[in-house]
Amino acid sequence: MAKFLLSLHVLAAVIAIGPVTVAASMFPRKARAALADGPEAAGEAASVRTLYRITQVYAALGVLVPVFGIGTAQVMGVMGSAWLITSLVLTVIAALVLLVLVLPRQEAVVASLAGAADADAAKALGGLKLLTMSTGLFSLLWAVVTVLMVVRPGSTTHA
Repeated sequence: MAKFLLSLHVLAAVIAIGPVTVAASMFPRKARAALADGPEAAGEAASVRTLYRITQVYAALGVLVPVFGIGTAQVMGVMGSAWLITSLVLTVIAALVLLVLVLPRQEAVVASLAGAADADAAKALGGLKLLTMSTGLFSLLWAVVTVLMVVRPGSTTHA
């Protein structure tokens, strides 16, 4: 059962977290191009909307990662391990970064591209620096969680 749950956990991580990380990371560059004046801005606006939708959908699917992870940890008897608790805390922080910092700023950019005033576009463009930092933090948190899952410092399961 542990191998089955671990397989589901890893598949969920690859299928959900990979795309949300890539889409969120690509978003600021595409948004900057879409908010700029020029002939290619319209095409970039479509890309921005698509990246926002990918981030939303795969963020929702990402809930499966800790669910399968907790199930795996229970079966393996490692729920009290420091590496697992640290990973869970970092996962919650990554989810909060995504829900509080990344998605609302992406939504603001998409709304400004949907025909809002020039002032809204300028505001959205100004928020891209924080959005870029937020997506970088989100990616870094998941990288640390991944390393903890592989290395499992102090683990005695040797699995």
